[in-house]
Amino acid sequence: MKLLQNINSPADLRLLQLDQLQEVADEVRAYILETMSRVGGHTGASLGAVELAVALHYAFDTPRDRLVWDVGHQAYAHKILTGRRDQLPTVKQYGGISGFLRRDESEYDAFGAGHASTSLSAALGMAIARDRKGEDHHVVALIGDASLAGGMAMEAVNQAGHLKTRLIVVLNDNEMSIAPAVGALTGYLNRIREAHGYHRFKDEVEETLLSIPTVGERLHHAAKTVKDAIAAAVLPGALVNELGFKYIGYVDGHNVRALVAALREAQQIKDGPVIVHALTTKGKGHPAAESDYYKWHATGPFDLKTGKPIKSPAKAPTYTQVFGETLCQLMEKDEKVVALTAAMPDGTGVCLPLEKFPERSFDVGIAEQHCVTFAAGLSCEGLTPVCAIYSTFLQRAFDQLVHDVCIQNLNVKFCLDRGGIAGGDGPTHHGLLDIAYLRGVPNLVLMAPKDEGEMRDMMLTMIEHVGPAAMRYPRGNGMGVDIVREPRILEIGKAELLRDGGEIAIVAYGSMVHPSLQAAENLAKEGIEATVVNARFVKPLDSGLLLALARTKRLIVTVEEAYLAGGFGSAVLELLEENGLQDKVRVVRMGVPDRIVTHGDPKLLLAKYGLDADGIYTRVKEAVEVLEDRRAKPQKVTA
Repeated sequence: MKLLQNINSPADLRLLQLDQLQEVADEVRAYILETMSRVGGHTGASLGAVELAVALHYAFDTPRDRLVWDVGHQAYAHKILTGRRDQLPTVKQYGGISGFLRRDESEYDAFGAGHASTSLSAALGMAIARDRKGEDHHVVALIGDASLAGGMAMEAVNQAGHLKTRLIVVLNDNEMSIAPAVGALTGYLNRIREAHGYHRFKDEVEETLLSIPTVGERLHHAAKTVKDAIAAAVLPGALVNELGFKYIGYVDGHNVRALVAALREAQQIKDGPVIVHALTTKGKGHPAAESDYYKWHATGPFDLKTGKPIKSPAKAPTYTQVFGETLCQLMEKDEKVVALTAAMPDGTGVCLPLEKFPERSFDVGIAEQHCVTFAAGLSCEGLTPVCAIYSTFLQRAFDQLVHDVCIQNLNVKFCLDRGGIAGGDGPTHHGLLDIAYLRGVPNLVLMAPKDEGEMRDMMLTMIEHVGPAAMRYPRGNGMGVDIVREPRILEIGKAELLRDGGEIAIVAYGSMVHPSLQAAENLAKEGIEATVVNARFVKPLDSGLLLALARTKRLIVTVEEAYLAGGFGSAVLELLEENGLQDKVRVVRMGVPDRIVTHGDPKLLLAKYGLDADGIYTRVKEAVEVLEDRRAKPQKVTA
């Protein structure tokens, strides 16, 4: 790292000569590869944006000039160049730097980003605020071609073209999302690439006309109408102009000198927004990453020479893998079942149905809102759509879920991967809100399995149930239970009594069932017997069982891997209050408190919030001791 070791801020980068920048980019890319091979991270995503980061920080006066990244998983080079080089080995680890953009992490992170399609709206807001305050700095939004297709991004494009404020948009076009980009907009961008020859032809014609003595200017003016008509007919870039944007491109996104030149050209445009169209290759610089973008978007540790992953000992299959395989089995038996995902086929397991049932499987791109209403339309015509979406991403389509699915009581199924603590991806990816935001919606059945075997049962139960239904399940490996047997239909709203005895009941939801069982075993060793219930459903609750527990137990402990506010424990308390039993039994709710949960290893974070076997054991024991103290103290007698 001959040059990189002396770059501790973009100001250091800007002291270099233009012809030194490619060497800096090469050193940054080598450092990312070496570091990711040891600790893992968003490898392929960041490799493709190295030259963009170098050129942007060289051409602009950051942080005075605002640089707004979309998503953030492509920003490792940005972090390296903005004073976080030596912290990169801590990325996504507890106590380390975030894998995404965080305003509280660096003044160079102008806007926090974990989800896609946000940069244009945020940057436009910053540009308008700049104008209102009479300031003169640049605002630059970086967005990928797949993110540009998101509805929110297109809404921002529409307003930016109307407002005509000074804004620079850098389009990082690698024809990819996490998976290959899909949709008509991708074809449009491809046609812009193919039409680049038209720009050269147009420039040559203009030069020729203007060179004709006396009549050159008039001929040029007369030809403009014809030229514009030709452009509208054959040049897709004309759409950009019609939307109010100037267009610069395309540019080789791995040529730093060309990028800097294009960015400086964009800086000279003062009368409205401009798009700089840069073509990049995802995973640039490592053959394996360039050829297998699915696996290399984000990786664990790998062998730097061969690119092969350094695998830990074999474990049970992941919930995602079991979901994908089970969905294929259900689709094979029922031709009405269709699979949907929003640009996350690999992350949700829908890659398997896409391969096996391509005519009944759909990747709609980064468009969760469209995905849900598209599913509603499919359901209107008698199909059974299964929407596989991360818990945190479904938040984007809450309105569609309520208005377009549940109010109409349509037969759409929602499978929420990453329900709970998602790990290294941190606050934007933890699925901690879904219980609260879903359980208040009429007509919706809401469930969570205790393990991957029960998940298969719930998938069949959802398909057979007529009406909206949602199931959440965690990230990572399952419990290793039997998944060979055929799935069976569960009774909607019926909990499962796993252990009976004592004056205490631990009622656990989803991923917290097995830790609760282990806690009960540890309590039994100390003579404290506890009933353990697998709730299975939060809507509808098993009111019969829960009310019986309230009448026969002294303590009920609810456990959930979600925010406590509005969660499963709240639903239990509401049930007891509705039946006049709120004072009959003490209820202790265990879950995630009202705070932003950082990134880190899921086991570590679960332990931090007491949501592992030891934490549940400790909390129950403390609650029992409080009850015993109250029992031992003489009661005051009032006259």
